[in-house]
Amino acid sequence: MDIPVTKVENSRIHQLNPANIQFGKLYADHMLVAHYEDGAWKQPEIVPFGDLHLSPATTFMHYGQAIFEGVKAYKDQQGNPVIFRPHDNWKRMNRSAARMAMPDVPEDIFIEGMRQLVNLDKAWIPTEEGTSLYLRPFMIATDEFIGVKPAEKFTFLIITSPAGPYYSKPVSIYVQDKFVRAFPGGIGFTKAAGNYGASMYPTQQIREMGYDQILWTDGYEHKYVQEIGTMNVFFVIGDTVITPELGETILEGVTRDSVVTLLREKGIKVEERPLSIDEIVAAHKAGTLREAFGTGTAASISHIAELTYNDYRMELPAAETWEISEWVKKEMNNIRYGKVADTHNWIVKA
Repeated sequence: MDIPVTKVENSRIHQLNPANIQFGKLYADHMLVAHYEDGAWKQPEIVPFGDLHLSPATTFMHYGQAIFEGVKAYKDQQGNPVIFRPHDNWKRMNRSAARMAMPDVPEDIFIEGMRQLVNLDKAWIPTEEGTSLYLRPFMIATDEFIGVKPAEKFTFLIITSPAGPYYSKPVSIYVQDKFVRAFPGGIGFTKAAGNYGASMYPTQQIREMGYDQILWTDGYEHKYVQEIGTMNVFFVIGDTVITPELGETILEGVTRDSVVTLLREKGIKVEERPLSIDEIVAAHKAGTLREAFGTGTAASISHIAELTYNDYRMELPAAETWEISEWVKKEMNNIRYGKVADTHNWIVKA
């Protein structure tokens, strides 16, 4: 696909300090924009990063028809820009789009547009261990109409941002048994903006209590763990790694799938099944809860230092002593940065 490019007159690359990268604070020079009208996608283009001109009546502002993805680009050992598993994000975005009555984004616009954008702004990709260029594809409904109905016009964009670690230290988790993230039949499996908007108030509350994030439980019994606000979740109990099984209420994480694949290839037992908070508490009391960690594109692999449930605090051993999560974190980085062969075809050259 030949995508027209309008380059910036003056790059802002001088604002990038590789020694002090804050997630989501600085954006690269360009962005990709494509419009959907009259039942078809128009010619995408790459333009300088900048503000959008929108009517106050724009649909997504009123009814939340908005979805997004998170992808990361790295530089391999030869300094070439590469993208980690973008086709999986493209497929997931279109699953979200279908549920939200939005059009599929064509593969060439999503993948080829992303490749050309990353290649154009490759100087923005930091190279220090644990850093990357975070890619945010998103789609919004852009009808200028405040009647309640699915929109007919949409805009798809990709913006990019240099990223360091999302969490700088092991996180403290509060197990939520009052508020609910998702119910069967809802949109919990999508990466829709509304899922995150609804989590803001409960997250604000637990942060005032001193915790970093919420571990959500199911909406019926508040018994089975689901996912953390920004991550899928894994527990190492005995010699088994357990993660909640996927369904209508849990996002199908690309990093989650990568971790499950690598662990099983190494011969580590992984179970994807319903996991109750009572089972986790019992394992902690018995001394068999060895590790707990979250996975996500932004968060990568983040250690959990402690969990609190009904005033019961579960402290975990020091993360430096953990074996499974440390191994898979290192292995993931080796693949992303091209230090080992990519035997899964996860890496796409920009």
